Amino acid sequence: MIISLETLKTRIHGVVLNKGEQGHVIDGLISKLESLPESYDELLEFANGLSDLPVRADWPYIEPNGIEDIWEESDPSRHTGTVASIDLEESAQRVESAFLGSVAGCVLGKPLEVMLSGQEIRSALEAMGDWPLDNYVSKKIEDFLPRVHNSFPETARELIQHVAPDDDINYTIMGMLILEEYGSGFTHDNVQDLWLKHLNFQTTFGPERTTLLRAGTESLDRFNLASFLEKGGTGRREPIKARPGHLSVFNDFLNPGDELCGAAIRADAYGYACPGRPQDAANMAWMDASFTHNRTGIYGTMFIASAIAMAQVTDDRIQIIETALQYVPQRSRFHERVSACLEVVKAADSWEQAYDRISDEYGEYGHCRIYQETGMLINTLNFAENVGDGICIQVSQGADTDSYGASAGSLLGAYFGPGHLDSSWIEPFNDDIHSGMAWFFERSLSTLAARMGELPRQIMPELLEKN
Repeated sequence: MIISLETLKTRIHGVVLNKGEQGHVIDGLISKLESLPESYDELLEFANGLSDLPVRADWPYIEPNGIEDIWEESDPSRHTGTVASIDLEESAQRVESAFLGSVAGCVLGKPLEVMLSGQEIRSALEAMGDWPLDNYVSKKIEDFLPRVHNSFPETARELIQHVAPDDDINYTIMGMLILEEYGSGFTHDNVQDLWLKHLNFQTTFGPERTTLLRAGTESLDRFNLASFLEKGGTGRREPIKARPGHLSVFNDFLNPGDELCGAAIRADAYGYACPGRPQDAANMAWMDASFTHNRTGIYGTMFIASAIAMAQVTDDRIQIIETALQYVPQRSRFHERVSACLEVVKAADSWEQAYDRISDEYGEYGHCRIYQETGMLINTLNFAENVGDGICIQVSQGADTDSYGASAGSLLGAYFGPGHLDSSWIEPFNDDIHSGMAWFFERSLSTLAARMGELPRQIMPELLEKN
């Protein structure tokens, strides 16, 4: 894979800054990087050295990437099996509701996915007479905001005719396909094979695009052209392997987004499939997330999957979050900051009050940066009156409005179950979903939701047989 020297240097610059955020000693590295000659060899030699940077002596966090090390650092009192049993028929209905809530939350947030704060969104909605938000965003909002998302012609209230393509929805479908084809014991190789089959490069972003590009390049390298010509066009291609060591090095210096929320939006299907079994949900979320992400990027995915698994089996909203926090390293930045957000939410009288306090404390972690947005997700769960109300609360808080709108819809749909999302949120789609995925041809939203609902019936017997 050949990228420009400028792009390579920009990516390495981002990795250096991330290393500083992760507690590594980076003194002088930025100036050293800027002084390097325009040479791939020099840049790559510099980048390789970033894997071995020492950690600051005063760094208080322990943040492993491997699953066994993660479990070693997680709450030792956590349940490793079934927290609470659930009827699989009930779970199927909850999962259908969760998926439909996720779709509605995603489409609700898409017009506003342009790095807006909650204050900016509220000001625009108040100016046009639509505050508090209780419906899809009207096309009038483009007169009150500096910018809107390029999906606006498909996702503004007056223009919706179907579910518009979106990577958040695609990844939930991908999780379903992974579990349908490979079951709970899927691997990085399985993820990579299905990504290459189904995902268009232009529908991915950040670490996902980086990883897909690497996988596609490896796929071409493994194609034996001489054999192809010799056999009249029937050459064989070696199986593609996502080699763990190679993947780790590649992600470490060409993947500055490895702690962003791109993996967290892939958590939903694993939570759907594991009602009452948060550790199993987190295990599967780890396998998917660690394909592209590290540290916080992994923990956020495990947390959301565990929360969705728990939401299917308890009425206690705070318990859902407290339990999900047991399945991430207890001495991580993620646990510390999300736990602080939870305390803010518990002490607040309204979601607006909690949002203001979370934004004041963690607003620097904006669009896609997990900490603030996970806090806002907790805020949504705590104060939502139903699924529709909840996705409106989530989107009204700004930042990555479609991604966390989707996550909120999943969590709330799993929690409230059927009958808590008004039909007015689903009817505008005309039972038509456009995924933009290759080799995936389901266009009926209701049929796809029912298919999602089969995941617990498929996966839970596997898990119960194992332990």
